[in-house]
Amino acid sequence: MSGGEALPVSVQPEAPAVVCAGLIIADLFVSPLPTLPRPGELVVSDGFLLDAGGCAVNTAVILARLGVRTGLVGKVGDDEYGRWLRRSLARKRVLVDGVSTGQRAATSQTVILPVDGEDRRYIHVPGANAELGVADIAPLLSGVRVLAIGGYLALLGLDPEGVADLLAGARTRGTATLLDVVVPRGADDPLKALRPVLPHVDCFLPNEDEARLVTGHDNPADQARALLELGCASVVITCGAEGAVYADPARVIRVRPFPVEVVDGSGAGDAFTAGIILGLIEGWPAEQRLRFATALGGSVCRGLGCTGTVFTRDEALAAADSVRLAAVS
Repeated sequence: MSGGEALPVSVQPEAPAVVCAGLIIADLFVSPLPTLPRPGELVVSDGFLLDAGGCAVNTAVILARLGVRTGLVGKVGDDEYGRWLRRSLARKRVLVDGVSTGQRAATSQTVILPVDGEDRRYIHVPGANAELGVADIAPLLSGVRVLAIGGYLALLGLDPEGVADLLAGARTRGTATLLDVVVPRGADDPLKALRPVLPHVDCFLPNEDEARLVTGHDNPADQARALLELGCASVVITCGAEGAVYADPARVIRVRPFPVEVVDGSGAGDAFTAGIILGLIEGWPAEQRLRFATALGGSVCRGLGCTGTVFTRDEALAAADSVRLAAVS
């Protein structure tokens, strides 16, 4: 090389601020039905929506819309759904380098059936999500400020001890850790898989039904206290139309819901998680994080699907002022 030649410059890609790891699903939403069809009956729908979904996906998509550089880690199948999901998520500015192809199963799929006045019904294919392992997540955490695992307990390839080591190592490097769960019907004792993991979790985000299965308590405040005793630094229990309950070792706070006309509640908890993550990145106090997350979660309920009607950052900040908090004695 002559003295005048410049050395080649290796440009390293910027690390994401957040990594969301977990469930990746091709979701098919049916518009809300007045009633389920009887055998042989044809019911006319206003339309279907095919969209990228799953806990990790929904949170990642919303964070990307809020301007947060977000990477996704998960598994899809070697099929058209998997290829479509990668393209769709890349168009939504989610970093998909961590989305890999499983070796055995097809891409996970879910059909969501909302019925007026009733809870949603789901028909689900677990698919390639079962192949996600700790070894898929660990190499992608360098420089990451927040790691959020979405759908733990439904991710059969994540063993509790491995997840505990992953989260402990992330926290040692200064990465905040969040954990969301999905408790499959008929699952063995969920507490067994959570007990080694929760001491390494900065914020645990189950819904009220999941927290009941884990703790045996019916009251969300009691559920929150029981989960703190298992070692997590803080917990938020989402309670649907009743809002949420937040707890850390110093206090328990009841979060009132953000009022919206609900079309479809799918993805509200994942949007709430995205709001909590943004607040952590911004260094907001817990009360501000909760108000922002609640407004964000309510906004996705205004239309079909998990992310289509989510507030912008400015809209969520404005709406957060109307979210009320109350201390629980």
